[in-house]
Amino acid sequence: MNRVEEQSQEDLSVPISRERRKLLSGIAASCAAIASTAIGLPSASAVSEAAPQVGQQESPASCERRKVVASDRVTVVETSAGKVRGFERSGVFIFKGIPYGASTSGANRFMPPMKPESWAGIRNALAYGRICPQEDSAHSNTDGKNLANADEDAFLLHRGYAIRVPGEDCLRVNVWTPEINGSGKRPVMVYMHGGGFSGGCGHDLLSYEGESLARNHDVVLVNLNHRLNVYGYLNLEGLFGDEFASSANVGLLDLVAVLEWVRTHISMFGGDPNNVTIFGQSGGGGKVAALLAMPAAKGLFHRAIIQSGPFVRALSQDYSHRVAETLLAELGLQKSEVRKLQKIPVDQLSGVAAEAIRKTPQPLSVHPDSFGESGWGPTVDGHSLPIHPFDPGAPAISADVPLITGTNLNESVSGLDHPGANAMTAQEMKRRIHKIYGSDADAIIAAYKDDYPNAAPFGLYATIATAKWRIPAFKQASRKAALGVAPAYSYIYSWRTPVLDNRPGTFHACEISFAFDNAEICDHYSAGDSAAFVLSKQMSAAWVSFARTGNPNHSGLPPWPRYTQESRAVMYFDTPCAPRNNPEGKGLDIILRSQPS
Repeated sequence: MNRVEEQSQEDLSVPISRERRKLLSGIAASCAAIASTAIGLPSASAVSEAAPQVGQQESPASCERRKVVASDRVTVVETSAGKVRGFERSGVFIFKGIPYGASTSGANRFMPPMKPESWAGIRNALAYGRICPQEDSAHSNTDGKNLANADEDAFLLHRGYAIRVPGEDCLRVNVWTPEINGSGKRPVMVYMHGGGFSGGCGHDLLSYEGESLARNHDVVLVNLNHRLNVYGYLNLEGLFGDEFASSANVGLLDLVAVLEWVRTHISMFGGDPNNVTIFGQSGGGGKVAALLAMPAAKGLFHRAIIQSGPFVRALSQDYSHRVAETLLAELGLQKSEVRKLQKIPVDQLSGVAAEAIRKTPQPLSVHPDSFGESGWGPTVDGHSLPIHPFDPGAPAISADVPLITGTNLNESVSGLDHPGANAMTAQEMKRRIHKIYGSDADAIIAAYKDDYPNAAPFGLYATIATAKWRIPAFKQASRKAALGVAPAYSYIYSWRTPVLDNRPGTFHACEISFAFDNAEICDHYSAGDSAAFVLSKQMSAAWVSFARTGNPNHSGLPPWPRYTQESRAVMYFDTPCAPRNNPEGKGLDIILRSQPS
């Protein structure tokens, strides 16, 4: 089946101004209080089995100035590698750039993560750490032709709010918590960033900030940086044997090391090591899916959330082996010269890696609507990742782990950075769908019109295009439910921002700020809209309730049923929120049966 074309999204990296940060901090409190009151969020004291309650704390009054403290006396925690100094802001302790592993340069390149070197005295943890090196500018299109083709994406997602410095010493965690050095046992939420398995970092979107979740919901939030692309997923095992047996998946093993760090240290940060939720969006959701299938991760987490990360299969050994062979050929290296790979400068290796991916033919996949079968990513190597994450079924090794998985109404095709989207006519929409699905197009359009009778032509087209996301996401939920042990829950996020005249609709990554309860600071997207603040509270409270109990229901949300093969219940996060049974089912069934024209 042909793929609907995807938008390319440029990642801009400019630090946010101090003045803007002061303005954002000033509006956070009053909006949070209004939204909490509007949906009647409960306290943590009354918890029922059917509808677990979510602990909420009042934000400081909007007229109060936020107090920041960084002190050897009150903001220091001792880890196994040494003491770290963070800072406290109005009741939330924040630690940035704590090492969970040693530098991955030199002899450690392509090797499993090592424990961090110890340090004397107190190490600062006040600023984000380095990020994994990513594709260099020489191998990407840098000629913008004086246009602004990705400005709306950058604006609405608050991209580039923090400085990003690349380097192989990139194994870092960031922690937000209401308490340190105490006896608290809060749920721990460990977030995996997006960017596929090749790009991104734990601080490239403002929505990743964990302060609101920690303050408003009494949880501990952890996010991280780890190895990506060639540094995390170069399969050298087939070329060089046991010495590099783990090289194809060291990026995933970094995530296991994060969870081991959490198990060892999180109690000192007010968290419960026996109540850990992993969650991630897009590529981060793919990382969650892979961890669900990894023996080394067993027991290190207890719940999982996959946001727009419908990875069902991973790379084959044959494909990732051919990528490695192509890379060696590009460098002119023989098999006997493997150690030279660990000495090549980062800029040279990143450039050659981009060429190797470009020149390696994509596999002739029999799974046209799956993600993760080409490019950089984990390999089913028979040991660190012994099976595909969700094919042919959900991983039995994590059968006892409850799962939420879902997508946005529109993902890679949306009105974002498409000024003429609303001008699409019904005839043009039909032409595009016919080009993809041939004689089945009319039946598919009719089925989707039944589900979304008020959709404009472009909105209907964008939603049909999202089938390649929806089908594998529903497979994840269905296959998880089929195990019959822990529950699966499914959602579709469908709220439209009023910004840019309501044109963008929903789009890839737009839901993250609401899952983090960050509608207040991510105001380019929420637009200060009162309904946005309510939905942000509803969604973040569901995520926290799930982290706390394994059940996302709470008193501010309509009942969210488990996903079963019979009901196929899906929660729509919108204004208002509402569950539906088997949404898009008829249209997706036709698409699954359809042959490309």
